[in-house]
Amino acid sequence: MTTNAQTSQGPKSAKLHARRQEAVPVGPYHVTPLYIQSAQGAIVIDVDGNELIDFAGGIGMQNIGHCHPKVVKAIQEQAAASIHSCFHVMPYESYIELAEKLNEKTPGDFKKKTMFANSGAEAVENAVKIARKATGRSAVVSFERGYHGRTLMTMSLTSKVNPYKHGFGPFAPETYKLPYPYYYRAPQGMLPEELDEQVLHHFEQFFLGEVGADHIAAIIMEPVQGEGGFIVPSTTFVQGVRRICDKYGILMIADEIQTGFARTGKLFAMENYGVAADITTMSKSIAAGMPLSAITGRAELMDAPGAGQLGGTFAGSPVACAAGLAVLDVIEEENLVERAQVIGDRMMNAFRSWQEKYDLIGDVRGLGAMVALELVKDRVTKEPAKEETGKIVTECWNNGLIGLSAGIFGNVLRFLPPLVITDEHLEKGLHILEQAIAKASK
Repeated sequence: MTTNAQTSQGPKSAKLHARRQEAVPVGPYHVTPLYIQSAQGAIVIDVDGNELIDFAGGIGMQNIGHCHPKVVKAIQEQAAASIHSCFHVMPYESYIELAEKLNEKTPGDFKKKTMFANSGAEAVENAVKIARKATGRSAVVSFERGYHGRTLMTMSLTSKVNPYKHGFGPFAPETYKLPYPYYYRAPQGMLPEELDEQVLHHFEQFFLGEVGADHIAAIIMEPVQGEGGFIVPSTTFVQGVRRICDKYGILMIADEIQTGFARTGKLFAMENYGVAADITTMSKSIAAGMPLSAITGRAELMDAPGAGQLGGTFAGSPVACAAGLAVLDVIEEENLVERAQVIGDRMMNAFRSWQEKYDLIGDVRGLGAMVALELVKDRVTKEPAKEETGKIVTECWNNGLIGLSAGIFGNVLRFLPPLVITDEHLEKGLHILEQAIAKASK
């Protein structure tokens, strides 16, 4: 097996794909038609024996790598002891211990409490419930290009219509959207600081013309927009949102579901801006692939809902909590926060050098090991190169590299490689990616 060999769909994957088409609806989309057999670290092997380098990480779910031995052992030991009693019936120590650790590590110099759910969307749903209960207000503000999930509330907070919202209305009431700075697509000649000022000023106009600030329970934001195209805001903007929240008694919710757990060169992305949210939502890499999410917030806010008003049958299962505890140990023991910055620097340096060679690359951006390329047909008009982006993703997996697209225009290549990736596999992956870009540029 080699990561340089052609990895187009083999007979076993083809057979499984035919079964999938008969048994599973088309809605649950997949990037490649290759079916996984096993995975370790940053390497995935499909059912036909093809080996691929993973630059997607399960959409940011595998920050510590696939099947880390410490996580596997923790899962096995917990499953042998007890799989699930339901925390609401008979609680267990691992839930409490993981909550204690997240209370300690999540940004904010104040007393915190943590509850668990199963998915990122559930975490956002619960954060909104808590914010509304604690403030007695009903409106929630999110941002253009933001992505928060596929449930009714989270879909309502999400900005991208296709594929996430089309045909699924009506949406939840009392949800509003405001601009989020997109420096690459700012009006010609506008400086980043000028765009920040304009966007932050829009809040005041919004409070006058759309909904009163005293009616808004929370503003939810991604510290780096994920599905929106890995758009990184300035410290000025993030701190400006924090000041607006403080001024009007609005709670700030940080959606760290994709940015959390060492991805951006900090354990949490909000640390890059020197800002602490009132409530933080987490999932994806929290438990290395086990279904788990967390909502951590100011203790007095988290205690606003009464007994029985929060929770769920499978929320915070002991097996998932055991995995979560192991994840935090691995991040610390293997210095993955620092490793994220090393990986990000290497990728960004490569991308900037390619930008000088390939006119297809319009913008290079990222934070830590959360990096992206925005592709355009013309650097002057910045017309999105959606078709070329799709071809590059396909060309990559055909040659042993898994990557993802993103962005409101579908023209962004986004990368979330496991932070345990070796230098050798990182370089091989970059080589495959550059070859695909060069081919699409012809």
